[in-house]
Amino acid sequence: MTETMPTFFELIEKELVHSLNFPKLDVLESKELKRHRIAGLTRALALGNIEHIKTKIYFEDSTSKKMVETTIWGITDDKVILKKGAIIPINRIYYSQ
Repeated sequence: MTETMPTFFELIEKELVHSLNFPKLDVLESKELKRHRIAGLTRALALGNIEHIKTKIYFEDSTSKKMVETTIWGITDDKVILKKGAIIPINRIYYSQ
């Protein structure tokens, strides 16, 4: 039996998201994981707008895996919009909680 090491996500401040570079390739392969990603983001959007609850977004830019704790202000077909207009492409997000 092999053990998998937990993946490390570097915590960053939401103000740094503007300076990141995002490749076009999706970080998720399966349709099921992609559905879970959208469901989690939609839930986080509702909690942020109604309850003012921050969510943790786990994503990957062109250099490494990162995590930001923030409120989601909006979701389009391909982007998550954070406070002050910061954007993370949905295809670069692993999940949110």
